[in-house]
Amino acid sequence: MNYDKDQIQKNAVEDHDGILTIRGGGPRRDWNGIHYKQGMSAKNVGTTKLSANIATIPPSGVAYAHIHVDFELILYIIQGRVRHEFGPGLKKIIENEAGDFIYIKPGVPHEVFNMSDTEPVVAFVARSSAEEWDNIIPYDRKQDSYTEGRPLML
Repeated sequence: MNYDKDQIQKNAVEDHDGILTIRGGGPRRDWNGIHYKQGMSAKNVGTTKLSANIATIPPSGVAYAHIHVDFELILYIIQGRVRHEFGPGLKKIIENEAGDFIYIKPGVPHEVFNMSDTEPVVAFVARSSAEEWDNIIPYDRKQDSYTEGRPLML
């Protein structure tokens, strides 16, 4: 299925013969309730082991429950307050705010909530996968299971 997240603008990349740049983070793409600056990945700069971009969760927004399969993720919260519900059945809770780093291990189910009704959450996101979202599967908190084969809610 071709979602907005797949709309890569390769012409936003400037190749300076070994150093590649995207001015202003590139155009916006949307996926799983989150707005992303295009950032860099295998799809536009040819990375082989990592990807990175800026994620914005709108006020009261939610990044629906999911699992990162076989890759690590590090977030740095630039603006706002976020709550992760995570683990089996999403029964554990942690809150983070601007200035916090977050590391999410592969295979940990989690759902992300913007805690503000008026301000967005903005975060720098780095993944140990060059494919961005290709290895993410939905997670059903009620069934405490993976929902493989079904596209993630947008």
